[in-house]
Amino acid sequence: MKASSGAVEPRQRVGETEKMTINVGVVDLGQVDLLVQEGFYSNRSDLVRTALRNQLALHADTVKQTVARRTLTVGLQHFSRASLERIVAAGQRLQIQVVGLARIADDVTPELARAAIESVTVLGAFQASAEVRQALSDRIQ
Repeated sequence: MKASSGAVEPRQRVGETEKMTINVGVVDLGQVDLLVQEGFYSNRSDLVRTALRNQLALHADTVKQTVARRTLTVGLQHFSRASLERIVAAGQRLQIQVVGLARIADDVTPELARAAIESVTVLGAFQASAEVRQALSDRIQ
């Protein structure tokens, strides 16, 4: 069964960010610092976030087409213990495919996760307890 239950929140909320490290050449870094110093951006991260959003906007159609083709959920998808128990009770299994954040509730046991989840593909971040991650390690792509 395709994962379809759960809230989809395409916009990021405060505190729901992931760190990304990049390496840039010294000339590029100097130009970034110059733009920050001149007040175009509040800091280096502000410039990088703006540039990233601009590139994502430029490729928005491609992203939308790919999401539709691959039947991915965009945004936040949260899996509670109760929702996974309903999946198992119905004799079904989830194929979780998310662009954004997939989160499995802290009270989900490793046994329940294995019974309910067939596969996990996340482009972004996957949050689950260490025990659930270990139980699903052979199903995470």
